[in-house]
Amino acid sequence: MEKYYIASCVFSSQFPELSYRIQDYVRERFGMRIVRCCIPKYKLKDFEERFPDGELREKWRALPDSGDFQEGDEVFSLCHNCNNIIEEMHPEVHVRSLWELIDSDDRFPFPDYRGMRVTVQDCWRSRDRKEEQDAVRSLLKKMGIDYVEIGANREKTDFCGASLYRPQPPRNPRLAPKHYVEGAEGLFIPHTLEEQVRFMEDHCKQYPTETVVCYCHYCLEGLKMGKVDGRHIAQLLFLTQSRVF
Repeated sequence: MEKYYIASCVFSSQFPELSYRIQDYVRERFGMRIVRCCIPKYKLKDFEERFPDGELREKWRALPDSGDFQEGDEVFSLCHNCNNIIEEMHPEVHVRSLWELIDSDDRFPFPDYRGMRVTVQDCWRSRDRKEEQDAVRSLLKKMGIDYVEIGANREKTDFCGASLYRPQPPRNPRLAPKHYVEGAEGLFIPHTLEEQVRFMEDHCKQYPTETVVCYCHYCLEGLKMGKVDGRHIAQLLFLTQSRVF
């Protein structure tokens, strides 16, 4: 049985240094095999070129593009697309979020945010993953963060940034139709950038706090489009750390 960590092409290209901190953690703490993506050879050159030229790009190139997922393997990721695709393509594999892994780690060096108050924004792509939602809230508590909920939370959420208002990558509905065809009626319809910005600004008016925490890179993009102080939970967990795992 293998344990894999999927680093996520999109997240890693947006946050390369943060991604490598996470990779160091799962490798040194749990001995996991780290791969780029949930499927082989997915836009390899395209994503490589999104990394800054130099060491960060070369480290990404050195990672395997994907894994040979087999029955009984455990796969962890912070990418909801990867988790959903693995779950549908490899039902014999155990899929869990990175946040569940960290929440179960009694040696994780949690930073202390001393009562920082935030709103939690759940993601449409993981609306049916209660264990992940619970883990996110547990991690906030362990970091000394007070959080508040919005009405459309957990399984009721309909938010994934502006990604639901533009066409989705063709691979998603092909490889994970349960999530991205059957469960996506009326979504992924093209809208102009101006419309997307307006939708995000309207959505963000409901938050009772200045800072909003999410756990999806598409959600984070939407929060920033909506002009709020959006934070990815990975930033809160890892950016203050100097400790080597």
